[in-house]
Amino acid sequence: MGTNGGDTWHARDVAATFQMLGSRPSGLTTVEATERLTRLGQNELFVAPPTPAWRVLLRQFASPLILILLGAGAITAAMRKWADTGAILVVLVVNAAIGFWQEQRASAEVRALAVLSTPQCRLLRDGHVSVVSATVVVPGDVVIIESGDRVPADLRLTEVRSLQLDESMLTGEVYPVVKATSPVPSDAGVGDRTSMAFSGTFVTTGRGTGIVVATGDDTEVGRINALVQGASPMTPLQRLMKRFESRVGIAVAAVAALVFASGLILGGSLEDVFLSAVALAVASIPEALPVVLTIALSVGVARMARHKAVIRRLPVVEALGSTTVIGSDKTGTLTQNTLTVEEVWTTNGLTHLAPPATEQRAAHDDPLVLEVLRTGALTNEARRRHGTDGFIGDSVDVAMAVAALRHGDVAPEAGGPPLSHTSYEPQLGYSQTARRSPDGSCVLYVKGAPDALIAMSSRLRTCHGDIPLEPEAVHDANVEMGRRGLRVIATATRPLPRGWDARRPLPTPSDLTLLGLEGMDDPPRPGVAEAIASCQDAGIAVKMITGDHPATAEAIADRLGIPHRGPAVTGREMRHLDDALLAARLREAGVAARVSPQDKLRIVTALQDQGEVVAVTGDGVNDAPALKAASIGVAMGRSGTDVARESADMVLTDDNFVTIVSAVLQGRVTFAAIRKATFFLLSTALGVIIAVLTNVFTEHPLLFLPIQVLWINMVTNGLQDIALSFEPAEGDELTRPPRPQSQGLLSRTLWIRVAITGAWIGMVVLLVYTWAIESGYSETHARTLALTVLVTLNFFQTGNARAEHRSLFTLSPFSNPFLLAAATGSLILQWVAMTWSVSADLLQLTPLSLVEWGACFALGATVLALVEGEKLLRNRKPR
Repeated sequence: MGTNGGDTWHARDVAATFQMLGSRPSGLTTVEATERLTRLGQNELFVAPPTPAWRVLLRQFASPLILILLGAGAITAAMRKWADTGAILVVLVVNAAIGFWQEQRASAEVRALAVLSTPQCRLLRDGHVSVVSATVVVPGDVVIIESGDRVPADLRLTEVRSLQLDESMLTGEVYPVVKATSPVPSDAGVGDRTSMAFSGTFVTTGRGTGIVVATGDDTEVGRINALVQGASPMTPLQRLMKRFESRVGIAVAAVAALVFASGLILGGSLEDVFLSAVALAVASIPEALPVVLTIALSVGVARMARHKAVIRRLPVVEALGSTTVIGSDKTGTLTQNTLTVEEVWTTNGLTHLAPPATEQRAAHDDPLVLEVLRTGALTNEARRRHGTDGFIGDSVDVAMAVAALRHGDVAPEAGGPPLSHTSYEPQLGYSQTARRSPDGSCVLYVKGAPDALIAMSSRLRTCHGDIPLEPEAVHDANVEMGRRGLRVIATATRPLPRGWDARRPLPTPSDLTLLGLEGMDDPPRPGVAEAIASCQDAGIAVKMITGDHPATAEAIADRLGIPHRGPAVTGREMRHLDDALLAARLREAGVAARVSPQDKLRIVTALQDQGEVVAVTGDGVNDAPALKAASIGVAMGRSGTDVARESADMVLTDDNFVTIVSAVLQGRVTFAAIRKATFFLLSTALGVIIAVLTNVFTEHPLLFLPIQVLWINMVTNGLQDIALSFEPAEGDELTRPPRPQSQGLLSRTLWIRVAITGAWIGMVVLLVYTWAIESGYSETHARTLALTVLVTLNFFQTGNARAEHRSLFTLSPFSNPFLLAAATGSLILQWVAMTWSVSADLLQLTPLSLVEWGACFALGATVLALVEGEKLLRNRKPR
């Protein structure tokens, strides 16, 4: 809730802000606050209610294929064919249960935003300091914040004292932001609005006072909350399946209508014609496909979980395999989200401080480096985290304290408490501390901006003693380290005169001896550069999208090998680009910096509008809208915020970008398994359609009863479909480009093979049935022969489905033991069904002799010979 200040509070001066909000420096009165609370509502974020369970359940019956099955069930019920009706209903119930379970697993993406609310805060009411619940804060309230507080609402700062805020949750920038009260330009991005304190951010240093300008959904966090509401976008597989279902539904309805009309015209009885149409509809519908999809995706989920990737939405598994662009946040995703001293410059040259693999200390052997690290530790406000070698406090102080402890074996508390200390102030550009040395003398330690310390120094420390300062050498080293994206801090020292009075404030430092420079950065995560190279080999472009400074982002991109030409795209530049130009600019630049959550969201949608399948990685609140809108949202499990995790489709439990490469591999393996199972389903279904449809135009009795077709589709074929979901990787998945969006569920080769093998299966089944009827076999015996031939044909067709180009005889039958067991089991189940009296009566089958079984088996093997011959011919030609 806010007022008419809009997004320009940061550009207004303090007096105008108080006037517009009808407030004053002493705060609102209780009466005013109560009236505003009643009118504007509480300081809370809106969370959309979940979809009712009954609506989720009804959605499962919205598919054209399911509607056709419902119609078939109604027809069989009207004809009192209760066995057929029961079998169809079982299929419908299983399909609906699977879909319902999948949807109910999804969490409410924004529930975690509630934890960003602050339970209590301090503000001025009636001229007095009061502690109130953050939910009753209203625009116009004057709030007091200090180190350790979470900001309860968006504030226009009115007073600050060394105030620094951690805004990484909004901007992704690891450095604390120094705050001031002066207005900033109206077009400044969120990360540059130094006159504001935003709801949910943390105070790391200092204290301040601000007037509330926005609460609840009108805050920056509230805008993010609005962006992540609503349904997740459809994955490529979901879009593909929706298109596939619609086309199959239309085709099935048309063919069933043709069978019904043709049967009546040819003089068939109404019951036989209805049963033929129902049998054909049931045969045509790949009702096992939802089960196959769920199993294949679940297998992918299990494989990814073993590689530290947790999937929250099943269809995302396949979408990973189709990814063409990964838009990655920098801080905490590509980098470690920990400011680290990486380099130390002294007159001996540049020393790289590689982070140790363990927490063990490793003192450096260069005395000049040790002196620089020691000084950085002794003028430092970082505090030891109880019982550990870790520290808390300002990120720069923490980085210097950790470096001194690990590489110099010096802690900030060494030598006891300081005699005197001047904290870092932005306007000063330095901090200083006076301490007593072991010999009883007093020493001044100073750290700060290199230019500031150069101006305060007269000497430069060398390994042979102090020499007159050479400002150019220090300045050049500072510039060179800055070019590599490092934040540079200089250290200096001098002895204090005897008789110095520690009770007096420290004067401005002068006549210092400059010791050296410490260069710090948020370093890349190990293995990320290699993972980015693997993505490029797999045809996946990696883009860095961050709220950090462009120079820092470009430096990290160079270190990681992210291709980029020209300067980074910035949020300010994006306001002057349409979506097409933005996508073109991103392809060239490769890096987007100083972007807001809204900018990140726009980048994702602009790339998707260009036909890209976009995966977005991130860990902060600022990443949540983009994570939600992307084809695949990937959040960090350890360092990520709850908001990011709840908005994502996949969570990396090890926070390792490298894991994404393994996930992409498994995504491609999963889609290949779905493709194999779909080929098998469609080719066998086509065979039944051809046989049943042709049978209508003969004078012979009905080829298959509906329950017999369901037996084939759900039991014998269904086992093999599911087993195909377990097909392992073929080994070349990460050397192929992503699957084109224009390509459907099957490739052109597989569609041709569906037509050839489907026609062959239909012809063989129909010929066997026709021969049996004309040879005087009973209808039950003839149908049993035709059904058994179909089972054996499908047995060999599973082998054809295992590889698109390779021969079945080059694959080990034991590489997928589930398929071997399922294919063999389908033959056993058929034998049991025709010999066990209960199932034989229900399915209207009769036992076959050993000779008949042998003949059926030989006829089934013909489809394997047909495809192996086609593969041989195709592989001889250059592809």
